[in-house]
Amino acid sequence: MFNFLNLLLFDVQNRVKSGVLISQLIMKLFWALIFAVLYNGYLSEGVNSTLSSTRPGVVNIGCILTFDSDVGKVTKVAVEAAVEDVNSDPTVLGGTELNINMLDSNSSGFLGIVEAIRFMETETVAILGPQSSVIAHVISHIANELRVPLLSFAASDPTLSSLQYPFFVRTSQNDLFQMAAIASIIEHYGWREVNAIYVDDDYGRNGIAALADQLAMRRCRISYKAPLKPEPTIDDMRDMLVQVALTESRILIVHTYSPEGLKIFSLGKNLGMADSGFVWIATYWLSTYLDTNGPLSSDIMENIEGAITFRPYIPDSERKRNFTSRWSDLVRRFGTDRHLGLSTYGLYAYDTVRLLAYALDAFFKQGGNISFSIDPRLEEAGSGGLNISMNIFDGGKLLLDKILKTSVTGVTGLFKFTEDKELYRPAFEVINVIGNGIRKVGYWSNYSGLSVVPPESLYSFPPNHSLSSQKLYPVIWAGHTIQKPRGWVFPNNGRQLRVGVPNRVSFLEFVEQAPGSDMFKGYCIEVFTAALNYLPYAVPYKFVPFGDGHNNPDDTELVRGIAEGDYGAAVGDIAITTQRTKMVDFTQPYIDSGLVVVAPVKERGSSAWAFLSPFTPMMWCITGMFFFVIGAVVWVLEHRMNDDFRGPPRKQIETIFWFSLSTLFFAHRENTVSTLGRIVLVIWLFVVLIITSSYTASLTSILTVQHLSSPIKGIESLMTTNDPIGYQLGSFARNYLIEELGIDESRLVPLNLPEDYAKALRDGPSKGGVAAVVDQRAYIELFLSSHCDFSILGQEFTRNGWGFAFPKDSALAVDMSTAILKLSEDGELQRIHDKWLLRSACTSQNTKLEDNRLQLKSFWGLFLISGSVCVLALLVYFALLTRKFMRHYSKPESEPEPSSRGSSRTARLQTFLSFVDEKENSVKCRSKKRELEGVSARSTGEDAE
Repeated sequence: MFNFLNLLLFDVQNRVKSGVLISQLIMKLFWALIFAVLYNGYLSEGVNSTLSSTRPGVVNIGCILTFDSDVGKVTKVAVEAAVEDVNSDPTVLGGTELNINMLDSNSSGFLGIVEAIRFMETETVAILGPQSSVIAHVISHIANELRVPLLSFAASDPTLSSLQYPFFVRTSQNDLFQMAAIASIIEHYGWREVNAIYVDDDYGRNGIAALADQLAMRRCRISYKAPLKPEPTIDDMRDMLVQVALTESRILIVHTYSPEGLKIFSLGKNLGMADSGFVWIATYWLSTYLDTNGPLSSDIMENIEGAITFRPYIPDSERKRNFTSRWSDLVRRFGTDRHLGLSTYGLYAYDTVRLLAYALDAFFKQGGNISFSIDPRLEEAGSGGLNISMNIFDGGKLLLDKILKTSVTGVTGLFKFTEDKELYRPAFEVINVIGNGIRKVGYWSNYSGLSVVPPESLYSFPPNHSLSSQKLYPVIWAGHTIQKPRGWVFPNNGRQLRVGVPNRVSFLEFVEQAPGSDMFKGYCIEVFTAALNYLPYAVPYKFVPFGDGHNNPDDTELVRGIAEGDYGAAVGDIAITTQRTKMVDFTQPYIDSGLVVVAPVKERGSSAWAFLSPFTPMMWCITGMFFFVIGAVVWVLEHRMNDDFRGPPRKQIETIFWFSLSTLFFAHRENTVSTLGRIVLVIWLFVVLIITSSYTASLTSILTVQHLSSPIKGIESLMTTNDPIGYQLGSFARNYLIEELGIDESRLVPLNLPEDYAKALRDGPSKGGVAAVVDQRAYIELFLSSHCDFSILGQEFTRNGWGFAFPKDSALAVDMSTAILKLSEDGELQRIHDKWLLRSACTSQNTKLEDNRLQLKSFWGLFLISGSVCVLALLVYFALLTRKFMRHYSKPESEPEPSSRGSSRTARLQTFLSFVDEKENSVKCRSKKRELEGVSARSTGEDAE
């Protein structure tokens, strides 16, 4: 390279002397420097300058396993078989052989570090394993520093995929997807809370953290975490299970290693936790143990019967079947246990070796070299007395890139990585342990969730994660039942449920504390205790009063106490509002109680003008106008042919008025002879019938029923005034009036007792009282049963109900809702209501508030029909009349002069009006006479000729 630059400079000097342009020389020098930089960078990445390298005869790779573990035994056989297959096939590495160096970490992080350092002393280009997530975290730091890819087919900790470990490559399924599968099952069966049992190391702790995130996405949660130290004793596990048994949830997630997991199942059975109602879900350590050590003894199978576990889904293929058929022979050759079964870890380990071999082949084809350089930081450490012999793999980044970009079809199917370094399309089998075997009940895939068909059959369809599309075959649960467990019970931990109860001072029929005790009685309390009796389990509880006993407490603060953990529930006259539902969960409402307005009312007595009350003024005016309009229309239609509607002008006006008013009583003596007149009259008489009937009914009601009146018509009329409004102290009505209706806070007056209601309403705004009180209907109905001079005005303007409050996502809230529905269906809820709230109403409650008058809007359809018929009849009448006029006066006696045409039009109009006023018979006689005269004239003319 330096020789090339010297030659280039020499050429520049010659060209300058020969007069070549300086700009051209600068450009050539620039590109030469760029080439030099790229050249040096390429060499620094372990790539040969000629893009072709001399393949080494042997490439060293390391493998860190725990030989005495189930996973270690299987993967050791699979790795050695894969290395043998690669070395025997010259098409894979082009004659280069893999030299595998296996070391036993013995599940020790310290030994894992020591073995990783030993690999670096032998110029190892990649490390397979470790199988432990704990050790993988430690060795990943060494891999980052020395740029050696670390390929693990067993370390499933989700946090290993973070950007902190760029040289860590997971070649099996991430626990993140397994936890997503567990969360999907929890959601599928409608459970909300689970207990997590896990080993408290990187593998267990981070796996459960991923489970918590996946559950939160589905509005579920881990209610109790039960960590175990890495090497727990039997007593540790037993104490942990005792604590789990005392919790509410019966869904147990076991995320440990197989030795501890099997002991947990055994202890759980001895503690009665394998009975009906419990759900055991084990991560795929259990399926690995079953595949590796099966068939198991009847005792072990009995302990884990009914459990759900997972197995990474590997589609069936010819390669998989061939490898499975070779397994027994491979175990005899490379293994120590002849009864060793093949687990999915073995398949992933086999494909990992082949993936690395193909990546190395691509590495060599791009010019990669196996070269190492000294780490300057280690050199500095060596100068301080620390003698560490490790070098950086120069081609590490290039080999890592080739590994992530390599795609092979192996025994596990299509083996390649996504952009986030995870295996392509992760999927699991959902397995149910039954009797002495296992049964596949479905699949889970990241593509479409739970299904009963293999995931690859769904890849041709759009992904669908809707709840309706999630399916599994029936599961046989713990306790030999196929009925889906409820998933929770009331915790049997000796603690009572703290139930907050408002310590009311008014309307004690709903809630009342017995003097000198913590006992309560009332309508709400009896509904609660009756609902508890419908539950299939016992709920020990203790009522805790909330409030000072002098003023009604704020129910919102009581609800907030549940959200803060001060109470386990709240029982009482607690309205379900939007603000409160954000803090807690409510049961099904057991009583409806929206806000209403109550105000004083006065009896409205009869007066001399009571007969005008049924109709509004507008109704009276329109009705009267229509009477005269109908009279006028009938007169027009009958005038030319009916003698009853002819005569002097005064008589005709009297006839119009008399005829129109007499139709009110159907007493008109004038007969109608025209067809149009009869049609108009029939329609009008029908309208009169409806109007008079309505008037009679309304007047009868006014004169015979006692009525109450009030200037307040409802919440709308209150909003248009500035009068003070009362509300019950502690009620949500105050916030509703201010925030929702925009009523000024200064207008609101807090009231505590029913007597305060009555006094404030009787005093009124003029004496320091209130114009009306806004409160919930349940209270007001009880108040009105003994205060007859008040009444509810207007309509109920909110739709609220009362319910029992529980913490968010509480399963007890769901069961109590079901119990309340059963109370309602059985009639028990109504019986409790009648017992506490049914009161004999005072006599004034049988009165009615002033009814609305009959308005025009109730009859405008009738008037529209009648009016339309009148207009149509008049149009038809004048059309026929004009036709007759044109026939009789079509030929004027003489054509007028132009100067006299104006007077001729006036004369013709006068003639038309005279024709309209003329009797029909006269017109017919004159027309007949003219026809006879015409015939006579024609006869005379013919004789003269």
